[in-house]
Amino acid sequence: MRIAMVTDSYHPTKDGVVTSITITQRALEALGHEVFIVAPDPGEGHRIDGVIYIKSIRFKSYEGYFIPIFPSRARSRLKELDVDIIHIHGVAVMALKGYLMSRRLRIPTVMTFHTMVGDVLQYYSPIKSHLDTIEKAAWIYLKWIIGKMDALITPTPGIGKELCERVVPKRLEVIPTGTDAEHFHPGIDGAAFRKELGLTGKVVCCVGRLSFEKNIEVAIRAMRDVDATLLIVGEGPSRSFLEDVVKEEGLDGKVIFTGFIPNAEVSKVYAASDALVSASEFETQGLSVLEAMATGIPVACRDARAFHDIIRDGENGYLFKNPEGCADAVNRALNASDDVREASLRTAHENSEDVVVGKLVKLYEELITGKEG
Repeated sequence: MRIAMVTDSYHPTKDGVVTSITITQRALEALGHEVFIVAPDPGEGHRIDGVIYIKSIRFKSYEGYFIPIFPSRARSRLKELDVDIIHIHGVAVMALKGYLMSRRLRIPTVMTFHTMVGDVLQYYSPIKSHLDTIEKAAWIYLKWIIGKMDALITPTPGIGKELCERVVPKRLEVIPTGTDAEHFHPGIDGAAFRKELGLTGKVVCCVGRLSFEKNIEVAIRAMRDVDATLLIVGEGPSRSFLEDVVKEEGLDGKVIFTGFIPNAEVSKVYAASDALVSASEFETQGLSVLEAMATGIPVACRDARAFHDIIRDGENGYLFKNPEGCADAVNRALNASDDVREASLRTAHENSEDVVVGKLVKLYEELITGKEG
């Protein structure tokens, strides 16, 4: 098959959507399919050969993101490439472009829903007043654009259920982004990474984009009651705020900001750690959590959304319902039994790339056959 992935964010942007696309593209190409990326143009010096770029402007409210503008030649390029299906990642301007292209090309369109838009408007909307009105308008648009898709993919059942309370997709499928079980696995040597950062004793990691909606400050404050060092791995708009929280709590030296570490190297972070923590209520999947589980370390996560579907408290990880419970969950993870660690590893393998990509290919084939019919 020839698959066009149309996305609102792509390299050099660093977020879960970009990681998901990269993983999915690699898995599909390994099976012999061709994948073409259509993305906003990040400008000279950041372009990648083979990507179909659309002229864009910078999104001033969210550093590192770009807004595509009309018109573009992307549809003509996809027609020349004779693509079979368009897979949209994201819900903003590129989703609209992807839908219009599929309509003109008369090919099916799939959307993966990665981000709960209402949760981020308060942080990144260019209009700070009347947020209730803006959110209502956003959901009117989401209901329309999702209704135009031949299929909607959500990474977990809970996200699908939450969405279907407000929108009516033609077809809903639960297909997570696959975990690379060959890259993330037990037995990776993290000693060199620990030595590089001067780490001693227990280590807890928090991995992902540093953004306000991920509530990383909850994990930082929890370290007052945890005898371990916290590694905050990533970059993003909330870094200076989080550094202020560390100072406010008097945790200098106990919390280390590593900056961005490429996904190819982040396995060493997990290997150097004794547990992972995520206090986010925002995640629609939580890739870093499954990667950590695949590497063999226990996880402590907020009992919300995707984590509620993935983690069974005390069985394959640990959940906490409020900020006050974070430290207790982290301490339980640091002292996890072998049974919990083994169940955690099984969960990661159940969500491996090989398992997931087969479901995605089956969906593509069914939609293409249906459209032809």
